[in-house]
Amino acid sequence: MMAVEVHEGSCPIVLGLPHTGTLVPDDIFARLNARGQSLSDTDWHVHTLYEQVLPGASTVRATFHRYVVDANRDPSGVSLYPGQNTTGLVPLTDFDGTPIWEEAPDADEIEVRRLAYHAVYHAALEAELQRVRDIHGIAILYDCHSIRSVIPHLFEGTLPDFNIGTNLGTTCAPEIEAAVAEICGGAGGFTSVTNGRFKGGWTTRHYGRPEESLHAIQMELAQSTHLHDETEGWGYDPIKAARLRPVLKTILETLADLAPKLKG
Repeated sequence: MMAVEVHEGSCPIVLGLPHTGTLVPDDIFARLNARGQSLSDTDWHVHTLYEQVLPGASTVRATFHRYVVDANRDPSGVSLYPGQNTTGLVPLTDFDGTPIWEEAPDADEIEVRRLAYHAVYHAALEAELQRVRDIHGIAILYDCHSIRSVIPHLFEGTLPDFNIGTNLGTTCAPEIEAAVAEICGGAGGFTSVTNGRFKGGWTTRHYGRPEESLHAIQMELAQSTHLHDETEGWGYDPIKAARLRPVLKTILETLADLAPKLKG
């Protein structure tokens, strides 16, 4: 199967989509237990949510599921959040801490998957960021994510609607973080936080090199903002999406307008 889908855009914005894929090779799927085969930790419909929000943006989308290998984890296996519950390069549990494998992969198989999927996705993402930077003198990676708003195993209480991650301001120019935070904070009826529980995954931290005119910011949306039901069915809710998409449009258009002012 093709591990990645790339759409080359015309503006300085690149959308990363590491967790919307649902493809699992048959031999891997057969080794998941019933819990794992439900693919419950998918970023359901996020690629649909962002479709044509900014027509000039590039997109780089992993087609494989995160249970095959997680494209937003450190390839070395180092935890993104030491001391906190999280999932690894190849998750052994779901977000609730429940095992997902009948037969878990060993270290050799994890390395095979890393090379076949994780490395291929990131080679495509890096190439697209470099192409965009070569044209515009700057590239801004906007990494698109979603998660259930209530997961006691990972965090207390209810997650805000918009969760902005810049690894404490290190992965992008301060103007980018401030602009996104202002838009989200001013979006009526929505809640937001910057560098809360989610501070940006490996992708944001790896590619966020402002000194090289490569900026990265992660947006983790609570799935309650665009799904009918976070816990079962996971259906895309067009009414909720119609309320959310204008905010996302404002964010991306603002970043595209801001990019030329931040060139190296």
